[in-house]
Amino acid sequence: MSAQPLHQFEIHPIIPLSLGSVDVSFTNAALAMVLSSTLMALLFVFGARRRELVPSRIQSIAELGYKTIATLIDDNIGTKGHVFLPFVFSIFFFIVGGNVFGLLPYAFTFTSHLIATFGLAVLVISVVTIVGFVRHGTKFFRTFAPVGIPWPVFLLLTPIEIISYCSRPFSLAVRLFANMMAGHTMLKVFAGFSVGLGALWGLAPMCVNVVLTAFELLIAVLQAYVFSVLTCVYLHDAIYVGH
Repeated sequence: MSAQPLHQFEIHPIIPLSLGSVDVSFTNAALAMVLSSTLMALLFVFGARRRELVPSRIQSIAELGYKTIATLIDDNIGTKGHVFLPFVFSIFFFIVGGNVFGLLPYAFTFTSHLIATFGLAVLVISVVTIVGFVRHGTKFFRTFAPVGIPWPVFLLLTPIEIISYCSRPFSLAVRLFANMMAGHTMLKVFAGFSVGLGALWGLAPMCVNVVLTAFELLIAVLQAYVFSVLTCVYLHDAIYVGH
């Protein structure tokens, strides 16, 4: 493996494929998505297979994950948000799986790529927009122009609200991408110090790397949680337009 910190983010084709001039190869990023999603699915399959009164460790993890997302929806959306539990649940654990899987040695962190996080963010905002129009029709535009405000304020506020709404996918994507890329780059830098300084002097950066790995594990879960919280907030805005 290359010692260059940024080489870990390079995408390489595993199964070269193309549709005309479009490259649709199965890459290491796609493989990471498949593996991390499969691991998350297996966690809940085995966690829910034997629902015992005294839960096993894997059942406890599965139940904790479910309760966390259910509570998140109750707190940020309310009872009307229960229908979106599978959506938010899938988003959260897809991101958690990608973040945590990327901490394994020689694994690829697809959430460290802006195009992956931007795709998730666009999906969220698209669902939010569709929900808003399905529930409220053209009244959804009240999101950008609340009823009853004076015309001077309307002319000033509406463009700001439109720009703010359109910037949501970018802020969602960049927040997750930047945290994952920065953290993994730092891990690789200290790992390089550990190897390059030898057995004695390399011990200090190795210890720092152990602490950073634990910190990155916390960040991996926290960033997925923040992404999910903002998803719930945006869904709340779409459901309760004008409230």
